[in-house]
Amino acid sequence: MFDILKNFESKYGHLKKKGLTIEGLALVDPKKKKHIIKVSKPLVFDNRLLPKKFEGLDIKANIKMNEELPTEFKVDRSKPDWHKKQYIWAPERFEQFVNRCSDDIKKGLGEPSMSKKEMLDALCFGDFKEHKKKVNTLIKEGKLPAYNNN
Repeated sequence: MFDILKNFESKYGHLKKKGLTIEGLALVDPKKKKHIIKVSKPLVFDNRLLPKKFEGLDIKANIKMNEELPTEFKVDRSKPDWHKKQYIWAPERFEQFVNRCSDDIKKGLGEPSMSKKEMLDALCFGDFKEHKKKVNTLIKEGKLPAYNNN
């Protein structure tokens, strides 16, 4: 198991320069003995550079919450049920962020000629359309709140 982590680090360790932190292995299902590789990264990170799986293990990537999030992603977390009213990673938030900060995003990713679609894919877990489709399905199922700009 640790060989897989070592292989992951040798293949993707260069992304540490871009803000990736490889946190290690985590057991997510003790009954099935299911492990994952946990990583964290800044919001402005090209998620297309990370695989969804590596040598049979899922990759669980979290956004580093110690950094100041842009205004589009700020939600009032002071109320206990905030997550029932606002979804922090709503596709509309990514679109607004890219519309407002495209020059800074391109600079942060080191890709000055990126299109809007490429920026959305890079920021939005690797595939913006797929994320939007998944979120809309979860909204229809009542598992996520619909986006509202308040």
